[in-house]
Amino acid sequence: MTTVHERSSVAEASRRLSLAQQTRTPCTPVRDLIAADAKAAYAVQRAGIASRVASGAVVVGRKVGLTSPAVQAQLGVDQPDFGVLLDDMGDADGATVPVADLLQPRIEAEVAFVLGADLAEGALDHAQVRAAVAQVVPALEIVDSRIADWDITFADTVADNGSSARYVLGAGSRTLAEVEPVDVEMTMTRDGAVVSTGNGAACLGDPVNALVWLARTARDLGDPLRAGQVVLSGALGPMVAVTGGDTFEATIAGLGSVSVTFEEGTLA
Repeated sequence: MTTVHERSSVAEASRRLSLAQQTRTPCTPVRDLIAADAKAAYAVQRAGIASRVASGAVVVGRKVGLTSPAVQAQLGVDQPDFGVLLDDMGDADGATVPVADLLQPRIEAEVAFVLGADLAEGALDHAQVRAAVAQVVPALEIVDSRIADWDITFADTVADNGSSARYVLGAGSRTLAEVEPVDVEMTMTRDGAVVSTGNGAACLGDPVNALVWLARTARDLGDPLRAGQVVLSGALGPMVAVTGGDTFEATIAGLGSVSVTFEEGTLA
């Protein structure tokens, strides 16, 4: 049972992050309110999502973060985290995204899964999770932090919905019978110049591992993955800072390509 103080801290952290987004003014970290408490951090995340859903947004999936061993070591954690994808976060392949909506954006290329079945019952082992995947899609995730200078710990990024902002799914797709996510190679360019490379093994050893972890974690938290939802499985290579006017394209061998352009403008 949570105490009044804990509930107050969660509410204040949620308000701080929401205000940062509304005003496009990055805020101080929220760890002063919730310390290193992962449970409290996810409570802040749920409060933020609940507020957006109450305003009309619809949950369409999840994103997995902290899948890279290097990033885990940097933040002193030994597990990934997740955030929630809402319908107003998605953009079409080739879309132009206004930077005025963002604060401190960065971009990374990922393998996305579209589920064809619920992942709510059973062992949720690799065989069951793979069987639930309807499509494998190339994706770009635009990450952003409401916290000034990306000064984040595990609790800060969890509370901030996994430091998520927007995502773009490629127009093409494959099935797991046609491509093995662990084997893919990724190249991402900015205005034609290569800025990031990586592969499927960089994502928890295999993007399917990230999906298995998420399926089990989501069910344990009482909100299992459902058919039709999208899952961004985690970065295949280093994320890259974004400025207005940039065009990024990621090519993922075996899956195809996906691109996005950022409208000229000034970031927060």
